[in-house]
Amino acid sequence: MTWPRLVFRQLFRRPWRTVFTTLSITLSIFLVCAVLTLPSALDAILERAASNVRISVHHKAGMTYWLPFAFVNKMRGIPGVVGVNHYSWFGGIYDEPKNLFPNFAVDPETVAEVWPEYQYSPGALAAFRATRNGAIVGEQTMSKFGWHMGQEITLRGTIFPVDLTFKIVGILYPRFGSAQLLWFSRKYLEEAMEGRGNFHDVGMIWLRADKPEHVDAIMQRVDDLFRNSEAEVAAETEKTFFASFFSSFKGFIRVILIVGFLVVGAVVLIAANTSAMGVRERIPEIAVLKSLGFRRRPILLALIAESTLIALVGGLAGAGGAWVILGALRAAGKTGNMPFLGPLASFTMSPAVAVEGVAIAATVGLVAGIVPAWNGARLNVVDALRRLF
Repeated sequence: MTWPRLVFRQLFRRPWRTVFTTLSITLSIFLVCAVLTLPSALDAILERAASNVRISVHHKAGMTYWLPFAFVNKMRGIPGVVGVNHYSWFGGIYDEPKNLFPNFAVDPETVAEVWPEYQYSPGALAAFRATRNGAIVGEQTMSKFGWHMGQEITLRGTIFPVDLTFKIVGILYPRFGSAQLLWFSRKYLEEAMEGRGNFHDVGMIWLRADKPEHVDAIMQRVDDLFRNSEAEVAAETEKTFFASFFSSFKGFIRVILIVGFLVVGAVVLIAANTSAMGVRERIPEIAVLKSLGFRRRPILLALIAESTLIALVGGLAGAGGAWVILGALRAAGKTGNMPFLGPLASFTMSPAVAVEGVAIAATVGLVAGIVPAWNGARLNVVDALRRLF
C-alpha cells in the first residue's frame, strides 16, 4: 500500500460526502470566477458601446435640464465636427406604465453621420427620412412587444401632453448585447406640440469628430462657446458619458466581490468540518499507523493531501465550467441570435482569472485541512489506542 493509494482510498471512504464537498467547492469557485470577471466585463461593455470620436453635450447642471435648440446649429460650425444630432427624451409609455423604455426625438437627416457604425434593416434610413411619423426601433424592443415592420404603435406622453402614433419603418440591430430604444423625427413632435406651448429645446446634443485627435479640441471649443450663455454646457466623450451611468454599478460590483469571498469563507468552514469528521473517523487507523512506527510528518501530509485534492478537483471543475459557460455566452452574443443575453455577452474570462480560481480552491483545501490534520497527526498513540480498545 503506497501513500498516494492510501490517500485515494480514504477519499472514497465516504463517497457521497466527498462528492458533495467537491460540488460545493465547484459551485463556489464558479461564482468567484464569474465575480472576478465583472470588472473586465464592464470595461468591455464600455469599449464596445462607446465611440472614440463621438461627443455628448448636455446641460452643465444635469441631464434633466434642457438646452436651447439654437445651440445645435452653432455646433455645426465648429472645426473638426462632421456630424451633429440631438436627443430629446419623449418618455412615452406603450400600453401600460410598466412598458416604459427609451424613446427619443432625433434628426433623421444626420443619423448616419453621427452613428455610421450602427446597423439598420435595409432601407431603414431612407424610409425614416421620408416618413413623417416613421420610427426606427431597436431589435430587442421589437422582440419584447411582438412588433413587426410597418406596424403602427401609439406611445402615451408623460413629459409632453401628447400621444404620438408611429409607423415602424426600420430596425436598429445591436452593436453589443441588446438594443432597446425607439427613434422618431423631432419635427413630428414639434408639429404635435403646436398650440400646446410649442417646443424649442433639446435634451442632449451629439457630435462626431473627424479624427480622435481632434476630440479634446472640439470639447474645449464647445465649453468656450457656451461658457457665459443662458445655459452652460458640459462636453464629454461618449465613453465618459456611459461610464458615468455605469459608476453606480461599481459599488454594486464591490458588494458582489465581498459576497463572493464570504461564500468562499463559508466553503472553507464546510470543508474544514468535513476534514475534521474524516480525521475523527480515522483515529483508530492513525493510532495503528503510529504504533507500527509511522512518524507524524507523513501522516500529516497524507491528511492534508486529502482535503487539498478534493478542493483542487472542485476548483478545476468550477474554473473550467466558468470558462466554458462564459465562453459559450460570449459566442452566442456575437452571433446576434440571442440579443436577450445583454451584458452577459461581454463577459470574457481571462486565463489569469481561471488560475486565480484554482489557486483559491487549493488554498481553501489547505486551510480547511491543516488544523484537523495537525490535530490528528499529533494524536497521542496511547490515548488513541484506548479509544480503540
